[in-house]
Amino acid sequence: MSAQSQSLEAKLKALQCHFTWDLDPSRSKLFRLRDKLEDIGTEEGNRWLGHIYNLQGHIHYQLGLIDDSRRFFSKAAEAFRQIRNTGSDEGPWLLVNYGNQAWLHHHQGEEAESRAYLSKVDALMSEYPSPSQDELHPEVYAEKAWTLMKFRADQKLLAVDYFQRAIRMQPDMVEWQTSQVLCSVNALKHSNKELDADMFEKMRIAKDQDPENLYLAVQYLGQLAKRGEEIEDDARELARKVLRNPASSDSGIKALLRLYRHHDTIDEAIDLAEEALEKHPDERFLKRCAALCYKWKIIFFSDSDPKQSMIDRAISLHKDLISLYPHSSLVKKIDLANIYAKSKNGLVKAEQIYQELLERDLEPSDRQMLYNSYAKYLNFDRQDRHKSVKYHMKAAAMPIQSFFRDNSIKTLEKIQERGKNRMCREIREFLANLEEP
Repeated sequence: MSAQSQSLEAKLKALQCHFTWDLDPSRSKLFRLRDKLEDIGTEEGNRWLGHIYNLQGHIHYQLGLIDDSRRFFSKAAEAFRQIRNTGSDEGPWLLVNYGNQAWLHHHQGEEAESRAYLSKVDALMSEYPSPSQDELHPEVYAEKAWTLMKFRADQKLLAVDYFQRAIRMQPDMVEWQTSQVLCSVNALKHSNKELDADMFEKMRIAKDQDPENLYLAVQYLGQLAKRGEEIEDDARELARKVLRNPASSDSGIKALLRLYRHHDTIDEAIDLAEEALEKHPDERFLKRCAALCYKWKIIFFSDSDPKQSMIDRAISLHKDLISLYPHSSLVKKIDLANIYAKSKNGLVKAEQIYQELLERDLEPSDRQMLYNSYAKYLNFDRQDRHKSVKYHMKAAAMPIQSFFRDNSIKTLEKIQERGKNRMCREIREFLANLEEP
């Protein structure tokens, strides 16, 4: 490598952009995230549109879709110019985008273009230095925080810290404050803990400052419910507002449906999802919401004894979703199998779907999820306790830290504690020898 090439490589590595933020997940995760971002509304006024397109550009690059990557990076630059609307075409909000474009050109062997973007980054950093010495520009912190929030579930607390740094230097950005609060709340999503008083107050202030953010409003209602307050009337009023808004995954509707589920008003959730879908019949995200509600009703509200017509509706929606999300449909296929298992004469079809999935060449994390799901299906739907234990062991033995591994380990521990299964000694030995990932 020539000295000139080494110099270019060193400058590229020093950039703050998606190519230097260690965003390197599995292909299945990339496809899921791509679909998730596509379901976010791109209507005018979305303050995160430039960030969405930047991340889409990087995802498409990692998937080998170079032309799409170029297109999204160009859309990101244009979106930032329109959203910031400062009278200037350029500003510090383009630092990450120009870094991305420098890397993309470099990877394509277009060194002159890469150097041109490096020069643009240098010019922006010179014209718009960070307000705090030895720290990144707040615009960079905010974009890095937003990206980690979407990309890495295990880095939400780091994202909160980056948002805090950005806000400290540039406190007038309402969307940064909202996102920091949401990120803090989402870090506790899978626990039943109440927010502490300080965080709850920050959430209330953010809601008052950002009254149009219905997703935040729904999350706030959920926290009120955890504090024992009656929220049913407020939830219904919020549902009317959500239905009036454009269909989008950040509209708050999915969070609202989850709120309904946790308060045992699953039938209202189904009605709301169907009403939204009737207004926007071609929105695949709303089909996901409706399918999710039917899955909850059929699988988790088992005492409800759902009618076959409801099961048929759930099957139809899930089949649609599998074709609408062809590259990220594993979970939807598992859900379809579990719904078939609850239908009349559906066990044969359910087993067929599971066997097809078990024979597929899946990435380890997806295979672990499949083993855990199949173990539950074997236990609850086929009453095959012995085989169920075997598949929980398969999931637990995979050295990948996840909800599914933890769930299988807890299930095996409970079976052992009850002491009624003929495999108790085998389970005990297995758990004693289990290695931490």
